Amino acid sequence: MTTRDEAAREAAALSEQLHKHAHLYYVLDAPELPDAEYDKLFQRLQAIEAEFPDLRTPDSPTQRVGGKVLEGFVKVRHKVPMLSIRTETDISPGGASAFDARVRRELGLAEDGPQVEYVCELKFDGLAMNLRYENGVLVQAATRGDGEVGEEVTQNIRTVRDIPLRLNGKAPPVVEVRGEVYMKRADFDALNERQREKIAAGQKNEKVFVNPRNAAAGAVRQLDPAIAAARPLSFFAYGLGEVTPASEGGPDFPTQFDWLQQFDAWGFPVAKQTARARGAIELIAFHENIGRQRDALPYDIDGVVYKVDSLELQRQLGFVSREPRWAVAHKYPAQEQLTEVLGIEVQVGRTGKLTPVAKLAPVFVGGVTVTNATLHNEDEARRKDVRVGDQVIVRRAGDVIPEVVGVVPESLAKPEGERGPLFTMPRQCPVCGSEALREEGEVDYRCTGGLFCGAQRKEAILHFAARRAVDVDGLGDKLVEQLVDANLIRTLPDLYRLGFTTLAGLDRMAEKSAKNLVDALEASKKTTLPRFLFGLGIRHVGESTAKDLAKHFGKLDAIMDASEEQLLEVNDVGPVVAQSLRTFFDQPHNREVVEQLRACGLTWEEGEPAARAPKPLAGLTFVITGTLPTLSRDVAKDKLESAGAKVAGSVSKKTNYLVAGEEAGSKLDKARELGVSVIDEAGMLEILANGVPS
Repeated sequence: MTTRDEAAREAAALSEQLHKHAHLYYVLDAPELPDAEYDKLFQRLQAIEAEFPDLRTPDSPTQRVGGKVLEGFVKVRHKVPMLSIRTETDISPGGASAFDARVRRELGLAEDGPQVEYVCELKFDGLAMNLRYENGVLVQAATRGDGEVGEEVTQNIRTVRDIPLRLNGKAPPVVEVRGEVYMKRADFDALNERQREKIAAGQKNEKVFVNPRNAAAGAVRQLDPAIAAARPLSFFAYGLGEVTPASEGGPDFPTQFDWLQQFDAWGFPVAKQTARARGAIELIAFHENIGRQRDALPYDIDGVVYKVDSLELQRQLGFVSREPRWAVAHKYPAQEQLTEVLGIEVQVGRTGKLTPVAKLAPVFVGGVTVTNATLHNEDEARRKDVRVGDQVIVRRAGDVIPEVVGVVPESLAKPEGERGPLFTMPRQCPVCGSEALREEGEVDYRCTGGLFCGAQRKEAILHFAARRAVDVDGLGDKLVEQLVDANLIRTLPDLYRLGFTTLAGLDRMAEKSAKNLVDALEASKKTTLPRFLFGLGIRHVGESTAKDLAKHFGKLDAIMDASEEQLLEVNDVGPVVAQSLRTFFDQPHNREVVEQLRACGLTWEEGEPAARAPKPLAGLTFVITGTLPTLSRDVAKDKLESAGAKVAGSVSKKTNYLVAGEEAGSKLDKARELGVSVIDEAGMLEILANGVPS
C-alpha cells in the first residue's frame, strides 16, 4: 500500500514531468513523448489525487480539465490598470514615422540625435488577459474589462494548455503577465466543423462561430469550465502588470525586450516575429514585412505594436488621456467590415461550378473597395441565412476572394416577412439553361452543359486540345481566348472548321503560325479512344479512368449508352464517376458535339470489350468521418468506390461500416446507436486487401 509520503513524492515527480512535456508540446511544438505515454502519466496523477485529495494543488496538470460550473463571474480590480494603446490612424508607412517623430519630440531629441530603440510586436486579434502568479503559481486570471475592473476567469484559463500553471525557474513573490487569448485559424475551422456536425445531428443551442476572436472570447466567458476546456484556445504573452519591485527581491530588467525574454524563460509563448528596431526606417520595414506575412500566419492579427524599449524612457514619456505615449498600434487595412446585401447572383465557373455571389453596397475592406463577396455554395448561404437587404460582415484577407462571414444579429432578428426569401440555387444554369445538378456527397451544384455552356467554353477547348488529350500543338490559352472572344469558336467542332484565311487574319498571327495550326488540327484528327474520351472534359474522368473505360467497353457508343450499373463494373469507376458519365451523355447537346467531331473527321481505333472483373465490395455502404492517419477522405473514398462500395455522407440503417478517424463526431455516436460496425483506417485497408471477414 502506498503511503502518503510516497504518493506525495510520486505526484510531485509526475507533475514535473507533465508540465515539461506539455510545454514541449503546446509551446515549443517539439513533443518528446507519445500521446499514449503522456496519458498514462496523467491518469496515474489523477489516481493519486483521487486517493489523497490534499495532494491536489492549484498548479497540478489535472486542474486543466475544468472545475465546477460557476454561478457568475467575480469582479477583479486590476492592481495596475490595463490601459488601451493609441491606434495610429495612418495605416501607411507614414504612421510609423509619425510615431517616431512624436517620441523624439517628447524626449527632446534633436533631428541629428541618436535613434530611439523600439520593440516591435504583433497586434493579436483576441481577448486581453491578466495572469497573476504568486510564488510562481497561477492564482488568478482576469479579463481586461474596462481597464480598471475585469472579470475573474481563472478556471477557464487553466484549460489553456500553453499557459503555465507554474512558472519555470525562479519567480518573484508576485508577477502579473499580460497577453492575448486567441484561437488559431485551423483550430477555429475544426471547431466550426464539429459545430456543424452537432447542428446536423439535431443538437439544440449549438451555433457556428463568426470568427476566431468571437469564438475565443466566448470560450473564456463560459460559466462551465468544461466547455472552455473543449475549445482550442492559445495564448501569447507581451506585457506586464503588477510585479514585486526590485527593492523587495523582484526582477530588475531595463527593457521591454528583456521582459519578453523572461516570459519565454518562465514558459510563456512569445511571438517569434517580435523584434527590436532603431528609428522610423526600421519600424517601417517591420510593418511592411509583417504585412507580407499576415495572411500566412496561423492566427489573425490586425496590425503591429511599437513600444519604446527602454523602461526608463517609458517612465519619462508617461501617459496622456490614459494612453501610454511610449506605445502605438499601427494597423493594417481592416479585413472585416459591415455592408448591405443588394442582391444575390449565381456565377458559373470555367469548370461548371455554380457559386452564389452577394452583390454588396460598396465597402472598403482589406485595402480595396469590395462590391461582390462569395457565399461559396447553397448550404453555406442558407446556413448563414444571408438574404437580400441584410446587414452582413464581409471579410477580405490579402488576395483571398471576399466572403460574407455572417449576418448581423439586428437583421436576423427581423420578422420573417420583413426579410428577403431564403436563397435557393437555381436548377438551371444561368448561362446556358442546362440542368444544374448536385452529386451525392458534394456541396456544389454544377452545370451539365459541359461542351455547350458558354461559361465553360474556353476551359473546355483548352482541355480538349491539351497534349494528353487530342494534342493540338500551338493552340494556347491566349489564342483560344482570342478565338472565343471573336465568336469564331462556340463549340469544339468549330475548331476543325477554322480555315487558313481566318487564322491568318487574326491579330499577331503570322501566316506560318496559321499554317502550323491548321496542320496541327489536321494531325489531331487521328487520335485514340482514351485521349478523345479524356478530352471531352467529363467531370471525374481523368486519363486513367478514360483508359479503363476504353479497355472495358472497347467502343465509344458502348460507353455513351452504358447504364450506371454497367459503368460500375469498370475498374476504378465508383458511383460518383458513373453518375457523372451518365449525366454527361444524357445531355443531347453533348452527344451532338461528339457526333459533329466525328463528322469533322476525328477517328480512333476501337476493339472488343475486355473480360469483366469482379467488384469485391459491391452492395456495401461505407461512411467516413474524422481525420484518418495517412489517407485523405477523398483518397479513402476513391479506394472504396473502386472496389464497388458505395460511400455515403451520413449514417443510416443501410450503412455497413463507419470508417472513423480522429475527432469523429456525431456520426460515430449515430453508428453506435444503430449498431453499425465501426472500423479505423487499418481495418478499411484490411477489408480492401482481403475482403469482408466472414
